[in-house]
Amino acid sequence: MWRPTRYGEEDFAAFREAMEASSVEAAVIHAVYLINCASKDTELRRKSLASLTQALRIGDGIGAAGVVLHPGAQKGEPLGPSMKRAAKTIAAALKDSEGCPLLLEQTAGHKGLLGRDFDQTAELIELAGSGARLGLCLDSCHLFVQGYDITDEAHLGDVLDEADAKVGLERLRCVHVNDAAAPLGSCRDRHANVGKGEMGRRGLAAFLSEPRFEGLPATLETPGPEKKGPDEKEVATAKGLRREGLKRRGG
Repeated sequence: MWRPTRYGEEDFAAFREAMEASSVEAAVIHAVYLINCASKDTELRRKSLASLTQALRIGDGIGAAGVVLHPGAQKGEPLGPSMKRAAKTIAAALKDSEGCPLLLEQTAGHKGLLGRDFDQTAELIELAGSGARLGLCLDSCHLFVQGYDITDEAHLGDVLDEADAKVGLERLRCVHVNDAAAPLGSCRDRHANVGKGEMGRRGLAAFLSEPRFEGLPATLETPGPEKKGPDEKEVATAKGLRREGLKRRGG
């Protein structure tokens, strides 16, 4: 829904206090899925800007590590103008907020979605002003269904080299950890529980133990055993796979 949540400074202070007292090291906000910064529809773009700006302001208030955004969709419109509309909206949201990073999520590769490869993500960042607050979020499932075979250490390393060359890994601020319920290169955004999908235990172990991800916030977006989202067992499984991956790497 579009209606923004009206948090105040007391709410922000309470959240920051709770974070400090917990074992949670970082909070990451995901912008609402209704947002389409690339839309040709002026009203939809206005709502998208308002929602994105609000998310960034909340991120400022709680000290979030970033706001993750799906950049937008062409909806049958030409790519060039869609990219420019998306970048203009993103730049406006950054201008009307203070310091929270905006993280463009690599999408699943479906035709018409912006950010479907590193070239598009790099172009979006450039069009939006190339500011330091513009960052990147990588999703293991999205990369896999885009056609990037990241199921072993060598192939994952090659993909990250490409990301570094085209976008810059200094912009990578967050990863999403999901197995894929659709095949390699299918461009279908279908998440599976870790180790239970097409990537499998070895693939997720390679992703979770990647040295260049060290210290980054990692978010599980899996269905979970009851299809109510990930639970403690899913977190424990992910941690176990990370240990397996580190052992294979000799760490």
